[in-house]
Amino acid sequence: MGKKRCYVCGREALSKNEIGLTKKLLDKESKRFYCVDCLAEYLEVDTEFLLAKVEELKEQGCDLF
Repeated sequence: MGKKRCYVCGREALSKNEIGLTKKLLDKESKRFYCVDCLAEYLEVDTEFLLAKVEELKEQGCDLF
C-alpha cells in the first residue's frame, strides 16, 4: 500500500491518525483522504477538536487508529 496524500492540499505521507479519522468521520470505504487541517476546514471544526476526537476514539478501542 502506497503512501496516502491529502485530497485537498496534496500533502504526502498522511499519518495513520489522519487516514483513520477520514474513514471514521466521512466514509469507511473512502479512497480520498484529508490531512487534519483540511478535514477540519471541510467539517468546519477546529483542528484541536479533531485531535481530541482521535484520542477519544483510540480510548474507545476504534480499530481505525
